[in-house]
Amino acid sequence: MVTRAIETITRRTFLGSAAVEAFLASARSDEAGRPSRIIDTHTHFYDPTRPQGVPWPPRSEPLLYRRTLPQDLRQAVQGLGVTGTVVVEASPWLEDNQWLLNLAKEKKLIVGVVGHLEPGGPMFKSHLQRFTKDRRFRGIRIDGKMIATGLPQAAFIADLQRLADSDLELDVIGENEMLTDLVTLSDRVPYLRIVINHLPFDPPEEGNAGDKARNALGELGRRPRVYAKVSGVLRRIKGRVPLEVSFYRQRLDQLWDTFGVDRLVYGSNWPVSNLLAPYGAVLHVVREYFLAKGVEPAEKYFWKNSLAAYKWVDNP
Repeated sequence: MVTRAIETITRRTFLGSAAVEAFLASARSDEAGRPSRIIDTHTHFYDPTRPQGVPWPPRSEPLLYRRTLPQDLRQAVQGLGVTGTVVVEASPWLEDNQWLLNLAKEKKLIVGVVGHLEPGGPMFKSHLQRFTKDRRFRGIRIDGKMIATGLPQAAFIADLQRLADSDLELDVIGENEMLTDLVTLSDRVPYLRIVINHLPFDPPEEGNAGDKARNALGELGRRPRVYAKVSGVLRRIKGRVPLEVSFYRQRLDQLWDTFGVDRLVYGSNWPVSNLLAPYGAVLHVVREYFLAKGVEPAEKYFWKNSLAAYKWVDNP
């Protein structure tokens, strides 16, 4: 989902840059400089042409508000080495969980589904039992507001414990303000695997609130079941999206130092990422950074760590 104010751009406009063309050509041609497989843990599929439409994305985002399915992702990643994806449900509609699971049965590209259920609700247990009958259902995603509201509620904690007992994970989406609540949540449900979406966040503000956020991120980095999904790297600066690894190195280094080699996972946030750059350009930045760490760190980042976090399944 869109969590930062970013401008809509078209692929044609973006590809007008010779530098981007070079990046994309390099990404597709450099067979030696790529991991053995790439599992993208953050994509969205949806179909606004369905009779019921979709609750997200909004019509006001014309680049996103279009039929977006696995075959579209296959085209976007052609030649880039992406072998599978964990799809994150951005719709709050219950039956859209089943819609994605049905899609996963048809498309081998999908190795896992992160659904949308509301812990603490009266039907959470039965809904979880229903969807976990499909082995591709690997967890749920909630946002920072739901965490803040739910922490004082016994039913909310009990349902997240039920999630952990089912060997499923929890994706979380929010900003710096969410991090202190995540520490508390991790304390309350210590065996729950948590994946923080769209890191790195923008630097926290100075002062007490910023200090709390920085300290909380450091504490989460010490929790062995908390993972950082590096799916929010690129930024637009003065009308330009830098694609040089050096521009993002400091914040990537901070994540590396905080979470280490075993708890960073790859996600593109496609197709939302198209608002900033084509898929190949998004991949280029993190691929260059992690390959510089060595073959095994790159293997862990691009698929081994996500296997530990999501326990996704290869389709036969």
